Amino acid sequence: MIRKILVPVRGDGKGDNVLAHAAALAHRNKSHIEVAHCRVRPQDMMPSGVPLPSMLRKQLARQAEELANFEEASLKDELEALAEKLGLALEEGSHGVRATVSWVEEPGKMVDVIRRHGRLADLIAVPQPDVDRNLGANSLKAALFRTGRPVLMVPNDVAPPETLGAHVTIAWNGSLESSKAVTMTLPILHGAERVTILSSGGEPVSATAADLQAYLAAHGIASQIHAFEGARNVGKVLLAASREVGADMLIMGAYGDSHEKETIFGGNTQHVVDKARMPVVLVH
Repeated sequence: MIRKILVPVRGDGKGDNVLAHAAALAHRNKSHIEVAHCRVRPQDMMPSGVPLPSMLRKQLARQAEELANFEEASLKDELEALAEKLGLALEEGSHGVRATVSWVEEPGKMVDVIRRHGRLADLIAVPQPDVDRNLGANSLKAALFRTGRPVLMVPNDVAPPETLGAHVTIAWNGSLESSKAVTMTLPILHGAERVTILSSGGEPVSATAADLQAYLAAHGIASQIHAFEGARNVGKVLLAASREVGADMLIMGAYGDSHEKETIFGGNTQHVVDKARMPVVLVH
């Protein structure tokens, strides 16, 4: 089962929706959510490469500290109110008993906070990158490439379904990434009421969808295969097929090609990251 979900937050307004999705999954698995606030350090607020008088530098540091204190207090109050609304108990130590939440404050950059706390989490929940505002891309990248953990990408401006994780689709092409995605999300698959394997049948030299179905059965997980014809934009087909079968979550291997290549030239993972309107669990 999923015992610990990490939700890294900062004052960008996206934390509420991410926490709501994490709560839906936590209630299903009786998990603990750790909300890690990235506290801005005074040195990170200083202009880079610009010499400043000592007095001005101290003034900027004091203002940065005051801003960080205000943001921390505001987010804590917001967390308590939201936790009550979402039915999360503000406590630690009740593993597997009920859905709980706690707060941890960590100074430093978001990518470092994610790396430190994410490596000992069962799942990391982050917002979908906002291209227009240039927000979230580094958080998703840090979670995927610096922790080795499954990452729940929460779509922007989409409320969580009532039963997140009830019907899960798996994107399968026999690749190393898709294999890791399956083995690392077995707790989610065990908790699902329905599992559907999405496959084009194009795995002649690798494990097939039928092989995956047998593997899941060995773990006590019943599944169905939903075949689709090969397409140029597989990412688009995966999202459409997930909607078609009524899934509330998609699990897939991420960035079989390099992240940089897909970001520049496009790719299946990048299409899903950019266009998904449902929660997606990504594993690299």
